[in-house]
Amino acid sequence: QVQLVESGGGLVQAGGSLRLSCAASGRTFSSYAMGWFRQAPGKEREFVAAISWSGGSTYYAESVRGRGTISRDNAKNTVYLQMNSLKPEDTAVYYCAAKAGSSSWDLYEYDYWGQGTQGTVSS
Repeated sequence: QVQLVESGGGLVQAGGSLRLSCAASGRTFSSYAMGWFRQAPGKEREFVAAISWSGGSTYYAESVRGRGTISRDNAKNTVYLQMNSLKPEDTAVYYCAAKAGSSSWDLYEYDYWGQGTQGTVSS
């Protein structure tokens, strides 16, 4: 099993940046594709970004393309989400997730989830 803990959320002004981190337990982190999802109040959880087990392939939702960067450091068992040029509509609880196999935008395919970290963007 994999346990995930997000960090790095907080309050930021519109146009600013956040760097979210997700630390994974165990020695199997490198075997999993990783994803970031977010959920705003009153909305369904939505895909943000995903990265393959090797880090060689990345995928982004249209809403964050050009502003978000997902990366991973398997030696540190950590995946990151760098968000720039933040907008108020980026306000959400951000979750990292892990799945065996290839990357996916479908949250139902992910096996493990972190507790989430709140990112708030003020106008």
